[in-house]
Amino acid sequence: HSSLQAMHQKLKSHGSGILCLHGDPIAQWKVLIHTCQVREVYFNEDYEPAAIERDEHIRHYLEARNIHVHACKDQLIFAPGEVMKSDGLPYTVFTPFKKTWLSQFQGVLSSKMSSGKFFPHTPPFPSLDVMGFESSGIPVPKYDLSKIRDYDEKRDIPAEGGTTRLGPHLRFGTVSIRQIIEQLPPGSDVFLSELIWREFFMQILYHYPHVVARSFREKYDNIEWRNNKDEFRTWCRGETGYPMVDAGMRELNATGFMHNRVRMVTASFLCKHLLIDWRWGEAYFADKLLDFELSSNNGNWQWAAGTGCDAAPYFRIFNPGSQQKKFDPDMEYIKKWVPELGSSSYPEPMVEHAFARQRALSAYKIIKEN
Repeated sequence: HSSLQAMHQKLKSHGSGILCLHGDPIAQWKVLIHTCQVREVYFNEDYEPAAIERDEHIRHYLEARNIHVHACKDQLIFAPGEVMKSDGLPYTVFTPFKKTWLSQFQGVLSSKMSSGKFFPHTPPFPSLDVMGFESSGIPVPKYDLSKIRDYDEKRDIPAEGGTTRLGPHLRFGTVSIRQIIEQLPPGSDVFLSELIWREFFMQILYHYPHVVARSFREKYDNIEWRNNKDEFRTWCRGETGYPMVDAGMRELNATGFMHNRVRMVTASFLCKHLLIDWRWGEAYFADKLLDFELSSNNGNWQWAAGTGCDAAPYFRIFNPGSQQKKFDPDMEYIKKWVPELGSSSYPEPMVEHAFARQRALSAYKIIKEN
């Protein structure tokens, strides 16, 4: 909302503006085509199942009224269907997808927008209140590409702040993926790989839309989750007695962000240590994360849960203690978010690691053998 408002203010200096409509899409289009003479409509493709259905509905509505509709690729370098196996089927394993992606990538064609013509109308800009929203009060940080220089070394150390904070900007389109890739310095292979992961998960969602509600490997829908609601609430609050898990959840609740390494630890803990359905955690992250994208959130949660498109997933169970010793040895990150650590007010671990690990292995092994 604030980004669009800033654009609107810039356009006002040219006697123009952004027309923002809020409500049922078809109802808003009915108003628009009766207010303006619309001959053609251009839109950027969205690959989420609900968005595809919405866009097709609008396309049929407009084309039935002799309005030409043009879809444009925008949020990805390669749209779903452009990086495929030799047999024409989509990739379901990341490494060969990445190899083919890189082999097809020939650089980015940048273009400059002409600023000579502006639609001579400045419509009112809707407030958050009018649309039924209110500000969270959580600021969205600017992205910082200077972090890429040390990204390989620092990306797994939560206390370093070694990530770019690019996620929300890619998610909301306040920066172009092409603009970012153009600006990558030499030797940015690891960071580029993360951007390719984003495209991989988006094409998984597109080709296998069942992952929205079910496991990618559908037999894992039969896992006997414990789904203890009290334990889930304890995890949400960051009171599990495992410092790295608790620090991550408290960071998420306070800032709308969680370091990527810690995301893996907290997600693994929920699914494997507590045997709580990954969809519960996915929904909680969707509610809290500033950089929430359905495809990445779903793909990463299924990776952590061992239900996704990973070759040997079920026995990967992070040890939160070992992860803390490896990636936060001085507990700098943990002490920031868990200041009561070491005092009587900090809880004991809610479950013993070795016991939880064996319980999870048993639950998954039953599914694997059937």
